[in-house]
This record gives sequence, structure tokens and C-alpha cells, in this order.
Amino acid sequence: MNTNHQKGAVLITGTSTGIGRAAALQLDQLGYQVFATVRKEQDADSLRSQASKRLTPLMMDVTDEASISQAADLVSQMVGEAGLAGLVNNAAIGFTSPLEFVPLDDLRWLFEVNFFGQLAVTQKLLPLLRQAQGRIVNISSTASCVVAPFHGPYSSSKLALNGLTDALRLELKPLGVQVCLILYGSVKTPIWDSGGSISKQVVQDYPAQAWNLYGENYRILGDYFNKIGKAGITTEQAIQPVVHALTSEHPKVRYIVGRDARKFNLLNKFLYGRLGDWIIKRTIGLSDNIENLVQP
Repeated sequence: MNTNHQKGAVLITGTSTGIGRAAALQLDQLGYQVFATVRKEQDADSLRSQASKRLTPLMMDVTDEASISQAADLVSQMVGEAGLAGLVNNAAIGFTSPLEFVPLDDLRWLFEVNFFGQLAVTQKLLPLLRQAQGRIVNISSTASCVVAPFHGPYSSSKLALNGLTDALRLELKPLGVQVCLILYGSVKTPIWDSGGSISKQVVQDYPAQAWNLYGENYRILGDYFNKIGKAGITTEQAIQPVVHALTSEHPKVRYIVGRDARKFNLLNKFLYGRLGDWIIKRTIGLSDNIENLVQP
């Protein structure tokens, strides 16, 4: 890590909890001017209580164009000609569902947050990033490498983000803006609880047929996620690649982070097709026998 990197201004989305919050506080301690986006005033107050005056909480919703524009205007006024040294696109949501029954409006909402919102923020801030020859760090997941049953909504949104990141990297490199992608495995963050709560809301009105067809395997997947969420790395460990991507003289194009992340990445590279499917199902404990699928 280049500890002599000149400090500048960094904007991080989704800093209420988890990786975003930990990264905002760490970069503040390192001397960066941090703009930390939240959606609730109580989260802004919580950040202020633990950070220096360099950190500025911003009320912003990545699905709201007016909200993004207002935040971008404020950042532009505050950084001036220095521009923006970094953008960390971290805001995300997730839920699980059988794809046969997922309401398309809920799926569109997930993509608005995890994909379109990331691009909307990037578009607004790119003039400031070009000005500072800054960096963009997009936060993704190894769920985009190994896709589990019922995880299709979240995984597909992160797959889309991966493709967007690759294109941005190639387009922006000639303009002096570097783009990095971080693929996380399991991290101990509140997203596991929030994802479970959103999932319950999404599936609560599904017909009995959905649970006759998918109920048992859906429950097994939920138990698996609960287990791996508790075994994940800490947020303190998780933010190390974020800091490296923003401060290193030679950041990586792609970071694979977490105890299970390298395993999933190798599985994606070398064990595909039916063999890959078999390994995924054995790892989670899913059944292929329709007679074992019972209504919950």
C-alpha cells in the first residue's frame, strides 16, 4: 500500500452499516475528506459521533435522480477544483425467491438499487473524478461467480454490475480514471438480516403452489445462508481491499475477498455445467428428489 498517497475526497454510498460504514470511518481516520451517503438522519448522526469533522454525511437515495443530483452538487461545491479522488459504489440490497414467482416490480426495484443506482451515481460524479484522476471501486459479490438456487435476483444484479465495471474500466482508463471491482464472499454485516427481512416481505403472498414446489429447498438455502453469514470475515477485514484500491499506486483490477470467496471463484473457473451444479447442491444440502419437497 502506498502510504504516501495524497489525501483527497472520497464518496461512499450505503454507509449506514456494514462495509460502507467501516470504510467511511477508516478513510476518515486516514485523513481523507469522506462523503458518506445515508438515507436516515439517525445514521448520519451516528457517523458524526464517531468521525472527525472531515466526514460529511449526505442524505441520498441511489434510486432517486433528484437526490443524487443534489448530493453531487454539494460535493462539487465542497471539493472545488480538486475534484473527487474516489467513489465507492457500495449501496445494495438483496432478497431470495423462486424465480417462477418473483414479482417483477420487486425485481426491478432490486436492480434499481444494485445496478442502475450505481451507474446513476457514477455518471453524476464522473466529471469530478476525471478532474482528480480519481478511482471508482464497485462492490460486488461472489454470488455472481457461483449462483445458488433462489439467489437469482441478487446474483443477476451483481453479474450486471460486474459487466458494467469491466466496461467502465476500459472506457475510463484513457481518461485517467481507474476502476476496480471487489468480489466479497461472506462478511459479517447486517445485510444477512436485512436480506432475510426483505425476502419475507417479497414471498409472504406467494400461493401454496410455490411452497409445494420449492418450499423445502428454499428453507434449506435459508439455513445455509444463516450459517455462512455467521462464519464470514469481519468488516475490519473486509475494508482492507477498499483502502488498497483507493490508495495503492497499483490497485488490482479485481479483488477476491473472504474465506469462501477463492473457493467460489475457482469453482466458477474450473467446475461448471452439471459438475458445478452438483457441487453447489451438495454444499448447500439441496434435494433433487421431488418427493422430498414438502410444503412448509
